[in-house]
Amino acid sequence: MFFRHVCLESLGYVKPAEVVTSAQLESQLAEVYERLHLPAGRLELMTGIEERRFFSPGSKPGPISALATQLAIEACDIPKRHFGALIHGSVCRDQMEPATANLVHHIAGLPDHAVVLDVSNACLGLLNGAVLLAQMIELGQIQAGVVVGAELGRNLVEGTIDSLKNDAGLTRKTIKPAFASLTIGSASVAMVLCDSRLSQHGTRFLGGEALCDTEAHLLCAGGVEPEKQEDHRPRMDTDSEALLEAGIRLAEKTWQVTKKSLGWTNENVSRVFTHQVGKAHRKLMLENLGLPGDCDYPIYDRFGNTGSAALPLSLALGAENGFVEEGDQVALLGIGSGLNSLMLGLDWHGISTKGAVWEL
Repeated sequence: MFFRHVCLESLGYVKPAEVVTSAQLESQLAEVYERLHLPAGRLELMTGIEERRFFSPGSKPGPISALATQLAIEACDIPKRHFGALIHGSVCRDQMEPATANLVHHIAGLPDHAVVLDVSNACLGLLNGAVLLAQMIELGQIQAGVVVGAELGRNLVEGTIDSLKNDAGLTRKTIKPAFASLTIGSASVAMVLCDSRLSQHGTRFLGGEALCDTEAHLLCAGGVEPEKQEDHRPRMDTDSEALLEAGIRLAEKTWQVTKKSLGWTNENVSRVFTHQVGKAHRKLMLENLGLPGDCDYPIYDRFGNTGSAALPLSLALGAENGFVEEGDQVALLGIGSGLNSLMLGLDWHGISTKGAVWEL
């Protein structure tokens, strides 16, 4: 897919106020670690994640996504009458029905002619939503749109810790599928895309390619299963080693077809932004794609894995800190459970960003 008339104009993001270190999580598992003879510091050592952030207990994605949306719209300075679509793209939603996008649309005060819907696809939801907006813009159906999501990791992490503490039969082998859940953090990001004629910066959203490997759909899976657990907090089972291997293999294939679609070589690419999982994923991803080790903007060490918000949050913070320069060719390397990979290109000429901290 290739777009000629679409620009990425702005990003708005919301960071939780509460910081939780990996050491703090492990302190809650001290008895489990002692019983299984696991060394303290294992979580940070294996993942490189020093800390992550959590929104306050009882928070819901909708109001947080609404704030991120408002920030992105304020940053881009495009009149609201031009917004023809709002997509909520995170795993986390307020309820099954109606779409969380409706609450976000209402709070943001967008026009009633806008297309409003939820799209969810694990850690790719926001990038998938961005492509849907780009397609509508390219076809002339809308002039501008926003895709937003908020991932709230507290319940998953705290529920996982409680399950591990209460599992009398837990072993060094059976604890492994729960380990990845302890890397999860929280954040919210909104992305505004628009017709190039409305853009004040001119950062082209070029398009890219997507591939899947659905044979691997059970390598990272979860949700709420009341018959298997004592509460309604989600749980995940992740075969981290197999997921890493399959994910990198799919990423290599996707990168090759993406470069062909965009007419790029590795030498054309100045900067990349990836899904933020941990240090092992980052190292293998860059090595296997043949990209230099300093071309990306890692944030997993201080945010953990924030799901669909991870890559766009890395992009927003990298842009704010001058990591990308005028004329750079920028690659967005997305991957999510399923397995699905979506890789996109940007011709960089600047974007606007605006962030806030959720204090509630």
